[in-house]
Amino acid sequence: MTDNCGRQITYLRISVTDLCNLRCDYCMPAEGVTKRQHSNILRVEEILEIAEAAVELGIRKIRITGGEPLLRRGLLDICKGVKELGIDDLAVTTNGILLRDFAEPLKNSGVNRVNVSLDTLKPEVFRKLTRSRGSAPELQNVLDGIDAAKLAGLTPIKLNCVLMRGVNDGEIEDIADFAERMDVELRFIELMPIGQAKDMWRERYLPNSEVIKRLGLKNGVQRGVAMQYGRIGLIDPVSRAFCPTCNRIRLTADGNIKPCLHSAREIPVRNLHGAELRGALTAAILSKPEAHDGLSGDAPSRSQRGMNKIGG
Repeated sequence: MTDNCGRQITYLRISVTDLCNLRCDYCMPAEGVTKRQHSNILRVEEILEIAEAAVELGIRKIRITGGEPLLRRGLLDICKGVKELGIDDLAVTTNGILLRDFAEPLKNSGVNRVNVSLDTLKPEVFRKLTRSRGSAPELQNVLDGIDAAKLAGLTPIKLNCVLMRGVNDGEIEDIADFAERMDVELRFIELMPIGQAKDMWRERYLPNSEVIKRLGLKNGVQRGVAMQYGRIGLIDPVSRAFCPTCNRIRLTADGNIKPCLHSAREIPVRNLHGAELRGALTAAILSKPEAHDGLSGDAPSRSQRGMNKIGG
């Protein structure tokens, strides 16, 4: 389906939970999030009904997100059902902590590929960033998950690295080398002033131009929302808004469509069926703004949800 700005909307991101087994300080509050009542989260059948209506309107790619989607009961049933809708691509974004055990079941459920969050290769930075204590998950869990995803054929694997001044900016070269050794793709993503990151954004924000300079990247090609340099992609929502190429809408775990990540606008679709559901999805697509209002410390995201409740 085409929106009012002439963009073909072919990509739906589905958040299946806002719970997570990490507490990354730029994404989650230190105390975590309050667990919702089961009745407040879309059932598997509801997710599949909404996904089917979206496919009828032209959605060809679906990504399952969270929170951490591997925590969601019934995830494999969701993946199987979505894949049976006949879409071109089904992907999952995960922090990797549980991926070692889920890689093969995900592949068998129809998932084509995974994106894995990897902000650091240093165990001590990982513990501080994720607020891990005691027997909490470690960086090695993520690395093991990446290995398992490769073995299962969940490829091409993409690593998502949120770049932050004073946290992991000293690892740009190391993370790029790691991705090359592992034969996986890499995305450096600029920190956005949204949710938990609003208060720390001025201190931590580092534009992806630093990556270009440090790695000597040249001759980038725009592919979707990323500027691509071989296997390294740069996603620059702050320094180079990619709104003209944005082809996505988002479904929250409690049943609302977000036409734009950084807008406060949400369209409820839970408990709608048939023509009424398709009508609400159509209205959401047609209300997608031409662009967000700009992202900075003075103009942070207008989203009323943090990233853990949207799925990126």
